[in-house]
Amino acid sequence: MDLLLAFVPQLVVLLLLLRAEQRRGQGPHDGWRNLQIWALQLGSVMVLVPLLRGWTGPALLDGAHLPFWAGFLIFLFLRDGLEFLFHVAQHRIPFLWAMHSLHHSDPNMNVLTTQRHYWADPLIKQVTIWAATLMVITPTPAIYAAYGLASLWNIFAHADLPVNFGRWSWLLNSPAYHRRHHSSRPEHYDQNFAAIFPIFDVLCGSYRRPEGRPPTGLDRHPQSLGEVLIWPLIWNRPEAPEAEREAPASAPHLQA
Repeated sequence: MDLLLAFVPQLVVLLLLLRAEQRRGQGPHDGWRNLQIWALQLGSVMVLVPLLRGWTGPALLDGAHLPFWAGFLIFLFLRDGLEFLFHVAQHRIPFLWAMHSLHHSDPNMNVLTTQRHYWADPLIKQVTIWAATLMVITPTPAIYAAYGLASLWNIFAHADLPVNFGRWSWLLNSPAYHRRHHSSRPEHYDQNFAAIFPIFDVLCGSYRRPEGRPPTGLDRHPQSLGEVLIWPLIWNRPEAPEAEREAPASAPHLQA
């Protein structure tokens, strides 16, 4: 029940930003598929992640022995930095990119793209960056809750809204900043990885000031829930012709 309640703020923010996107007008997007993918991810977090043993040993810091503000800032920047490193790895390591490409396959990045992640991603994070965070600091429930609220910013960063911080874009992620990361233009590849704080991009040389509204998406995106489930196996296969996709279900639709 506590886990379900934790998703209530996400749902509220999603609905508000969806409304804002609709008011300014939107092109076609993969909204229904994104909701299906989010449901799969929720199932993975609730059912599969608890089966994996995370870090249960001692940490370098105990959040309960620190002032709340100090514990929160340490946890926030540490977690965001590790998320940044994991994100870079997703673009560098082939098997991670095969999964992460699902996120980039949305034809038009929008607020529902936020949770368009392969269902196995949380399993890998559970034994890597989430475990590494707990090796450094043991958060209190209040720190966890505050981080959960701060991470809602990532939903805003995916919104299809004309928000650009211009010369201050190195301070905080924004829809324009992150859209450049999702851009389908080759000159924009491997830039602006940050989830919340672009300072990590600045330090690693991947920061680029956002400009314009580039197109997003990949050559292929999933055509069914079945393709979502096996996406890493088919992400780089040519997309089936439209006539073939509309054939009866019994007809072969994936080519070796």
